[in-house]
Amino acid sequence: MIFDILPYFLLMLIRLSSFFLIAPIFSMRGVPAQFKIGIAAFLAFVAVSTLPMGDTIPMDSSYILLIIKELGTGLALGFTAALLLYAVQIAGAFIDFQMGFSMANVLDPQTGAQVPLIGHFKYMVAILFLLTANGHHLMLDGVMHSLRVFPVERLAISVKAEDIAQFMTGLFTDMFLIALQIALPIIGALFLVDIALGILAKTVPQLNIFAVGLPIKILVGFVMLFLTMPVFFFILQILFEKILVSMAQLISLLGGT
Repeated sequence: MIFDILPYFLLMLIRLSSFFLIAPIFSMRGVPAQFKIGIAAFLAFVAVSTLPMGDTIPMDSSYILLIIKELGTGLALGFTAALLLYAVQIAGAFIDFQMGFSMANVLDPQTGAQVPLIGHFKYMVAILFLLTANGHHLMLDGVMHSLRVFPVERLAISVKAEDIAQFMTGLFTDMFLIALQIALPIIGALFLVDIALGILAKTVPQLNIFAVGLPIKILVGFVMLFLTMPVFFFILQILFEKILVSMAQLISLLGGT
């Protein structure tokens, strides 16, 4: 009996582990690898105990193809969730450019990459809000739902290339639209400051507009950053819903439903 369940368990473990490699929160360096493997093994055990299983999966050459398929499925689900959340960092990059912070990048200890200053702040706030709203539980529910809609024993993928292309195009479009919605109030205010400084430079030529303009833009940027926090959290709710919907759409595409 255990030898019949073991192939299912290993395939589920691969899908869950690959999802944790790239998904938000779970992919952070601060999360120990032992925890990722442990929770993936626990969820795989729960899934193999509760989900109906089909015929016995033979441990032959076709099993290697199933492993590759499960690895790609888990990475695709994690990439879908992470890509939409990166809209927060893109919005921060837009804001940093307008505030003059574009050269003041900081090192993200979680990824080891240079990230925008305001973008990193907004990304950390988004992660905390995601944890507060139990978004990590919903992402786990999404990847567990994928095991029902797109079973591990199914090797054939009925999705068409144009459907995947349309899905990815819509995903990138939504990412940039959400980033623009987050950054637009602050960028608009800083644009008005640029116009005012331009008019001031024409009317008072002897004024050193570069020495005066940068502190004013930084001050206005921080004030607008504080005032637009409620709007930011409202957009984050829409973003998290979009993450779950996109994961469900991807699972439906792969499952042929």
